[in-house]
Amino acid sequence: MVDAAIAQALDGATSPRQLKVGGVTPFSATDYPGMLAAVVFVQGCPWRCGYCHNTHLQPRTRVGRVRWPDVMHFLGRRVGLIDGVVFSGGEPTSDPALAHAIGDVRALGFKIGLHSAGMHVRRFERVLPLLDWVGFDVKASFENYERVTRVRNSGEPARRSLETLLASGVDYECRTTAHPSLLSEIELLQLARMLSRMGVEKYVLQIFRKQGSGDEALNAVETIGYPSERTLGRMRDLFSAFEVRRR
Repeated sequence: MVDAAIAQALDGATSPRQLKVGGVTPFSATDYPGMLAAVVFVQGCPWRCGYCHNTHLQPRTRVGRVRWPDVMHFLGRRVGLIDGVVFSGGEPTSDPALAHAIGDVRALGFKIGLHSAGMHVRRFERVLPLLDWVGFDVKASFENYERVTRVRNSGEPARRSLETLLASGVDYECRTTAHPSLLSEIELLQLARMLSRMGVEKYVLQIFRKQGSGDEALNAVETIGYPSERTLGRMRDLFSAFEVRRR
Protein backbone atom coordinates (compact mmCIF):
# COMPACT_ATOMS: atom_id res chain seq x y z
CA MET A 1 0.00 0.00 0.00
CA VAL A 2 1.26 3.47 -0.84
CA ASP A 3 1.80 5.36 2.42
CA ALA A 4 0.71 8.93 3.08
CA ALA A 5 4.14 10.48 2.39
CA ILE A 6 4.37 8.77 -0.98
CA ALA A 7 0.82 9.71 -1.89
CA GLN A 8 1.53 13.33 -0.98
CA ALA A 9 4.69 13.32 -3.10
CA LEU A 10 2.79 12.04 -6.11
CA ASP A 11 -0.05 14.51 -5.57
CA GLY A 12 2.48 17.34 -5.57
CA ALA A 13 3.84 16.35 -8.97
CA THR A 14 1.42 18.07 -11.30
CA SER A 15 3.02 17.48 -14.70
CA PRO A 16 1.19 14.91 -16.88
CA ARG A 17 4.09 14.77 -19.35
CA GLN A 18 6.02 11.57 -19.88
CA LEU A 19 9.60 11.22 -18.69
CA LYS A 20 12.17 12.00 -21.39
CA VAL A 21 14.42 8.96 -21.40
CA GLY A 22 17.76 8.92 -23.20
CA GLY A 23 18.50 5.23 -22.66
CA VAL A 24 18.18 2.22 -20.39
CA THR A 25 20.79 -0.17 -19.00
CA PRO A 26 19.11 -3.55 -18.42
CA PHE A 27 21.42 -4.85 -15.66
CA SER A 28 23.91 -3.09 -13.39
CA ALA A 29 25.62 -4.30 -10.23
CA THR A 30 27.37 -0.97 -9.55
CA ASP A 31 24.73 1.78 -9.76
CA TYR A 32 22.76 0.78 -6.64
CA PRO A 33 24.98 -0.67 -3.86
CA GLY A 34 23.98 -4.21 -2.95
CA MET A 35 21.29 -4.37 -5.61
CA LEU A 36 21.04 -5.71 -9.15
CA ALA A 37 19.32 -2.86 -10.93
CA ALA A 38 18.24 -1.44 -14.24
CA VAL A 39 19.24 2.17 -14.92
CA VAL A 40 16.96 4.69 -16.59
CA PHE A 41 18.90 7.66 -18.00
CA VAL A 42 16.87 10.87 -17.96
CA GLN A 43 17.63 13.65 -20.43
CA GLY A 44 18.62 17.13 -19.33
CA CYS A 45 21.28 18.80 -17.18
CA PRO A 46 22.00 22.56 -16.89
CA TRP A 47 25.53 22.05 -15.54
CA ARG A 48 28.59 21.47 -17.72
CA CYS A 49 31.08 19.51 -15.64
CA GLY A 50 34.20 18.77 -17.67
CA TYR A 51 34.42 15.17 -16.49
CA CYS A 52 30.83 14.32 -17.47
CA HIS A 53 30.61 10.98 -19.30
CA ASN A 54 27.03 11.52 -20.45
CA THR A 55 27.23 14.82 -22.32
CA HIS A 56 24.77 13.48 -24.90
CA LEU A 57 22.13 13.56 -22.16
CA GLN A 58 22.64 17.23 -21.25
CA PRO A 59 20.17 18.74 -23.80
CA ARG A 60 16.43 18.62 -23.08
CA THR A 61 15.05 17.55 -26.45
CA ARG A 62 11.39 17.80 -27.47
CA VAL A 63 10.89 14.06 -27.06
CA GLY A 64 12.95 11.36 -25.42
CA ARG A 65 14.93 8.76 -27.33
CA VAL A 66 12.95 5.98 -25.61
CA ARG A 67 9.19 6.19 -25.04
CA TRP A 68 8.14 5.88 -21.40
CA PRO A 69 5.49 3.19 -22.16
CA ASP A 70 8.27 1.14 -23.79
CA VAL A 71 10.44 1.57 -20.68
CA MET A 72 7.58 0.39 -18.47
CA HIS A 73 6.96 -2.61 -20.72
CA PHE A 74 10.65 -3.48 -20.52
CA LEU A 75 10.76 -3.13 -16.73
CA GLY A 76 7.61 -5.19 -16.37
CA ARG A 77 9.47 -8.06 -17.99
CA ARG A 78 12.31 -7.66 -15.45
CA VAL A 79 10.14 -8.21 -12.36
CA GLY A 80 11.77 -11.01 -10.39
CA LEU A 81 15.05 -10.67 -12.30
CA ILE A 82 16.34 -7.43 -10.78
CA ASP A 83 15.96 -5.81 -7.38
CA GLY A 84 15.67 -2.15 -8.23
CA VAL A 85 15.61 0.66 -10.76
CA VAL A 86 17.92 3.68 -10.65
CA PHE A 87 17.00 6.98 -12.25
CA SER A 88 20.19 8.60 -13.50
CA GLY A 89 21.13 11.14 -16.15
CA GLY A 90 21.77 13.85 -17.02
CA GLU A 91 20.09 15.16 -13.94
CA PRO A 92 16.81 13.28 -13.30
CA THR A 93 15.25 16.14 -11.33
CA SER A 94 15.45 18.29 -14.47
CA ASP A 95 12.34 16.46 -15.68
CA PRO A 96 9.01 17.52 -14.11
CA ALA A 97 7.61 14.06 -14.86
CA LEU A 98 10.12 12.29 -12.60
CA ALA A 99 7.85 11.78 -9.58
CA HIS A 100 5.09 10.17 -11.63
CA ALA A 101 7.61 7.97 -13.42
CA ILE A 102 9.03 6.81 -10.07
CA GLY A 103 5.48 6.08 -8.90
CA ASP A 104 4.91 3.93 -11.99
CA VAL A 105 8.05 1.91 -11.29
CA ARG A 106 7.36 1.56 -7.56
CA ALA A 107 4.01 0.02 -8.47
CA LEU A 108 5.95 -2.84 -10.10
CA GLY A 109 7.55 -3.60 -6.73
CA PHE A 110 11.08 -2.39 -7.40
CA LYS A 111 13.38 -0.58 -4.99
CA ILE A 112 14.05 2.92 -6.30
CA GLY A 113 17.44 4.63 -6.48
CA LEU A 114 18.30 8.13 -7.71
CA HIS A 115 21.55 9.65 -8.92
CA SER A 116 21.36 13.41 -8.37
CA ALA A 117 23.45 16.51 -7.78
CA GLY A 118 20.52 18.26 -6.09
CA MET A 119 20.37 21.23 -8.46
CA HIS A 120 16.55 21.40 -8.51
CA VAL A 121 15.78 21.68 -4.82
CA ARG A 122 11.97 21.53 -4.87
CA ARG A 123 11.79 18.56 -7.21
CA PHE A 124 14.48 16.79 -5.21
CA GLU A 125 12.49 17.35 -2.02
CA ARG A 126 9.32 16.14 -3.72
CA VAL A 127 10.71 12.79 -4.84
CA LEU A 128 12.64 11.95 -1.64
CA PRO A 129 9.67 10.12 -0.02
CA LEU A 130 9.52 7.91 -3.13
CA LEU A 131 13.13 6.77 -2.88
CA ASP A 132 14.95 3.94 -1.14
CA TRP A 133 18.48 5.16 -1.88
CA VAL A 134 20.24 8.24 -3.27
CA GLY A 135 23.68 8.58 -4.82
CA PHE A 136 24.34 12.29 -4.21
CA ASP A 137 27.09 13.98 -6.22
CA VAL A 138 29.05 16.61 -4.33
CA LYS A 139 31.17 18.55 -6.81
CA ALA A 140 33.34 20.61 -4.45
CA SER A 141 33.00 22.86 -1.43
CA PHE A 142 29.79 24.73 -2.11
CA GLU A 143 31.51 28.09 -2.59
CA ASN A 144 33.70 26.53 -5.32
CA TYR A 145 31.02 24.77 -7.37
CA GLU A 146 31.35 27.07 -10.38
CA ARG A 147 34.89 25.79 -10.96
CA VAL A 148 33.41 22.35 -11.72
CA THR A 149 29.89 23.03 -12.99
CA ARG A 150 30.73 26.20 -14.97
CA VAL A 151 27.47 27.67 -13.67
CA ARG A 152 27.36 30.56 -11.23
CA ASN A 153 25.81 30.07 -7.77
CA SER A 154 25.39 26.35 -8.37
CA GLY A 155 26.62 25.42 -4.90
CA GLU A 156 23.67 26.85 -2.97
CA PRO A 157 20.95 24.52 -4.32
CA ALA A 158 23.31 21.58 -3.90
CA ARG A 159 23.87 22.47 -0.25
CA ARG A 160 20.14 22.80 0.43
CA SER A 161 19.36 19.49 -1.24
CA LEU A 162 22.09 17.69 0.70
CA GLU A 163 20.79 19.09 3.98
CA THR A 164 17.31 17.85 3.05
CA LEU A 165 18.66 14.41 2.16
CA LEU A 166 20.54 14.04 5.44
CA ALA A 167 17.45 15.01 7.42
CA SER A 168 15.17 12.64 5.51
CA GLY A 169 16.40 9.28 6.74
CA VAL A 170 16.65 7.95 3.17
CA ASP A 171 19.67 5.72 2.61
CA TYR A 172 22.41 7.37 0.57
CA GLU A 173 26.02 7.73 -0.37
CA CYS A 174 27.73 11.02 -1.16
CA ARG A 175 30.41 10.91 -3.81
CA THR A 176 32.89 13.30 -5.39
CA THR A 177 34.75 12.97 -8.67
CA ALA A 178 38.33 13.99 -7.92
CA HIS A 179 40.73 15.57 -10.43
CA PRO A 180 43.88 17.46 -9.41
CA SER A 181 43.06 20.41 -11.69
CA LEU A 182 39.70 20.85 -9.96
CA LEU A 183 40.41 19.80 -6.37
CA SER A 184 43.82 19.92 -4.76
CA GLU A 185 44.56 17.46 -1.98
CA ILE A 186 44.14 20.25 0.56
CA GLU A 187 40.73 21.08 -0.95
CA LEU A 188 39.71 17.41 -0.92
CA LEU A 189 40.47 17.23 2.80
CA GLN A 190 38.63 20.50 3.44
CA LEU A 191 35.63 19.15 1.53
CA ALA A 192 35.67 15.92 3.50
CA ARG A 193 35.76 17.83 6.78
CA MET A 194 32.86 20.03 5.69
CA LEU A 195 30.75 16.99 4.79
CA SER A 196 31.61 15.26 8.05
CA ARG A 197 30.48 18.33 9.99
CA MET A 198 27.20 18.28 8.06
CA GLY A 199 26.59 14.71 9.22
CA VAL A 200 27.59 12.75 6.13
CA GLU A 201 28.55 9.21 7.13
CA LYS A 202 28.94 7.45 3.76
CA TYR A 203 31.39 9.01 1.33
CA VAL A 204 32.91 7.79 -1.91
CA LEU A 205 35.83 9.38 -3.76
CA GLN A 206 35.69 8.63 -7.48
CA ILE A 207 39.04 9.26 -9.15
CA PHE A 208 38.69 10.88 -12.58
CA ARG A 209 39.05 8.55 -15.54
CA LYS A 210 39.74 9.66 -19.08
CA GLN A 211 37.51 7.10 -20.75
CA GLY A 212 34.27 8.83 -21.73
CA SER A 213 35.45 12.36 -20.93
CA GLY A 214 35.59 14.85 -23.79
CA ASP A 215 37.56 17.49 -21.87
CA GLU A 216 41.05 17.56 -23.39
CA ALA A 217 42.49 19.72 -20.62
CA LEU A 218 41.38 17.32 -17.89
CA ASN A 219 42.45 14.30 -19.93
CA ALA A 220 45.96 15.72 -20.33
CA VAL A 221 46.62 15.71 -16.57
CA GLU A 222 48.00 12.57 -14.98
CA THR A 223 46.22 11.26 -11.86
CA ILE A 224 48.62 8.50 -10.83
CA GLY A 225 49.41 8.92 -7.12
CA TYR A 226 46.52 11.36 -6.61
CA PRO A 227 45.41 11.70 -3.96
CA SER A 228 48.17 10.48 -1.68
CA GLU A 229 47.62 7.63 0.76
CA ARG A 230 48.19 10.10 3.59
CA THR A 231 45.32 12.30 2.38
CA LEU A 232 43.06 9.29 1.84
CA GLY A 233 43.82 8.04 5.34
CA ARG A 234 42.88 11.39 6.87
CA MET A 235 39.66 11.46 4.85
CA ARG A 236 38.82 7.88 5.82
CA ASP A 237 38.96 8.77 9.52
CA LEU A 238 36.09 11.26 9.06
CA PHE A 239 33.40 8.81 7.93
CA SER A 240 31.73 5.61 9.08
CA ALA A 241 32.04 4.30 5.51
CA PHE A 242 34.64 5.57 3.04
CA GLU A 243 35.51 4.13 -0.35
CA VAL A 244 37.82 5.04 -3.22
CA ARG A 245 36.75 4.05 -6.71
CA ARG A 246 39.27 4.00 -9.52
CA ARG A 247 37.27 2.86 -12.52
